[in-house]
Amino acid sequence: MELTLLFFVFVLAIFLGVELISKVPSQLHTPLMSGSNAISGITIVGALVAAGAANHSTWGTVLGVVALVLATINVVGGYVVTDRMLRMFKRKGKK
Repeated sequence: MELTLLFFVFVLAIFLGVELISKVPSQLHTPLMSGSNAISGITIVGALVAAGAANHSTWGTVLGVVALVLATINVVGGYVVTDRMLRMFKRKGKK
């Protein structure tokens, strides 16, 4: 029962995310990306807590480490994309 509910919430989040992201105009992409990177930093803290919890099993620690790696890739990739987009808007003569 609980697994079914979690799967339902996961699928619902996927559909909602696709709908929201498809409606974002390109001018708002960079500011929203910066904001979502800050939120993803919170995910890294949660993944650290999950990976370092002493009362979890080995499986919980492995999932925490995987979550930490994926959240870190998300944050770093987001900042790389944001930096690349911001460089597109700079004038040619300035660095």
